[in-house]
Amino acid sequence: MPFVHIEVVAGRSEAQLKAMIEDVTAAVVKNINVPAEHVHVILDEMQPNRYAQGGVLRSEQK
Repeated sequence: MPFVHIEVVAGRSEAQLKAMIEDVTAAVVKNINVPAEHVHVILDEMQPNRYAQGGVLRSEQK
């Protein structure tokens, strides 16, 4: 029973997230030969003011 953890910065649409989860599930099914119903995808969304890159908050990046 594989678990896939994905962390993204919030701001994507429900449709985008759903499509990504479907694609990730399909990749796991294809590559390790497990039924889709056994694949668990955990999606964590970080707020832009709680994530920084190079010392700059994502909410302050242009």
